[in-house]
Amino acid sequence: MSDHLKGIAPFLATADAGSFTRAAERLHLTSSAVSKSVARLEQRLGVLLFERSTRRLKLSSAGQAYYATCKRVLQELADAENVLAEQEGELAGAVRIGVPASYGRMRVMPALIALCEKYPRLQPSIAFSDRFVDLFEERIDIAVRIGAPGQWPATLGQLHLGEERLIFCAAPAYLARRGTPAAIEELERHDCIAYGRGDGTASPWLFEHDVGVERRVVTPRLIVGDAEAQTAAVLAGLGIAQQATWLVREHLAAGAIVEVLPDYATPGLPLYLAWPLARQLTTKTGTLLQELKQRLSIGD
Repeated sequence: MSDHLKGIAPFLATADAGSFTRAAERLHLTSSAVSKSVARLEQRLGVLLFERSTRRLKLSSAGQAYYATCKRVLQELADAENVLAEQEGELAGAVRIGVPASYGRMRVMPALIALCEKYPRLQPSIAFSDRFVDLFEERIDIAVRIGAPGQWPATLGQLHLGEERLIFCAAPAYLARRGTPAAIEELERHDCIAYGRGDGTASPWLFEHDVGVERRVVTPRLIVGDAEAQTAAVLAGLGIAQQATWLVREHLAAGAIVEVLPDYATPGLPLYLAWPLARQLTTKTGTLLQELKQRLSIGD
């Protein structure tokens, strides 16, 4: 049995890297050791696994078939080990998680780091994107999504994490210099920092009224297409912005940013965990959903 496993790791690393040198770097071996290991494997199998040239190694047809089989067998072994680990109450193995860019960096990553420390054999792959990604196409097991699920496909399960407010805020130095607005109309006399859409236009600001939410495009001094960069502009005293509280919570607590026009703050967009219903909800996925819900849920 051990003879069948010899040389597989160097072979797979070489196939993935496209050269003995890069494979050796990944395996912390010498290029010569990797090359000799692959040569011994080819000799044992009686076939050439690679078409060799001076520029790059390329899998032969036999090599492609052997590569696919090795990958499948190793994945089955990993799955078997993960099942045993889960039976012992330990989360293990690969899981792919999709998160929005800024929210993912600021709020989800600390939770995932804590989970990696709690479950040392867990191997998350985290995809950051503000696109509304297809969980099936991109092989996402769990996604964090901002926005109501009314427009989602019915093929997704959901766990509600809560809602964060959208507030108007500015740095104390800016307000000391320009004054604090007391009404919406006074914003016309202030420097506004708007969030930019993909086409460079400013997203409208939302104002809460007794009869509903008003959408209004303010005249911005600055348009920023990244939420964290927008926060940086606020901290620098460049003007007033509308931001989600998860972006500025620590700055509010520290007094580096203060809320203005609090009566017009809106509930904001809801936060959810989502997952593909078509896939069997494994113990690992179910446990991760509950762990993430516990860590990311928004208090009242």
